[in-house]
Amino acid sequence: MIKIWSMKKNEDAAAKKKPKTSAAQIRVQKDLTELDLPSTMKTHFPDPADLLNFTLTITPDEGMYKGGAFVFSFVINANYPHEPPKVKCIPTIYHPNVDLEGNVCLNILREDWKPVLNLNSVMVGLQYLFLEPNADDPLNKEAAEELRRNREQFIYNVKSAMRGGNIKGVQYDRVLV
Repeated sequence: MIKIWSMKKNEDAAAKKKPKTSAAQIRVQKDLTELDLPSTMKTHFPDPADLLNFTLTITPDEGMYKGGAFVFSFVINANYPHEPPKVKCIPTIYHPNVDLEGNVCLNILREDWKPVLNLNSVMVGLQYLFLEPNADDPLNKEAAEELRRNREQFIYNVKSAMRGGNIKGVQYDRVLV
């Protein structure tokens, strides 16, 4: 009888040491298993045990950003899916919807977020920004103004920035693959 009691105590101690899986982790696991990413998108988990922090690389195969590789960090807090993931663009890029600090202007990452949305929704939204930059909801106002005023110059600036060029005193990261 005493042996059973000590085994039960050991099991309880082991259970207390193992961290509990949060609701956010369970939802992220579900979202990740349901991902159906095209070949132009790849996820990377620096710590495979930590599903709440990862990167997504988008390599557009069409449009003005074709030939680049754009890495975004995803940080998911404990309130997910009630709060959207925090997404940042790691390289400094010339884009009307991404500022120089890497903040991304995507409506579903702000006011249009709903818990029914998932990581796939966010990733598809990010990819769409490279196909159709939105000059009407900019974070980089100069790039948005250039896109509205002179599309050819905007495309030239995109290509130059992707090569690591300098545009109006701002040095951009080389993102060509």
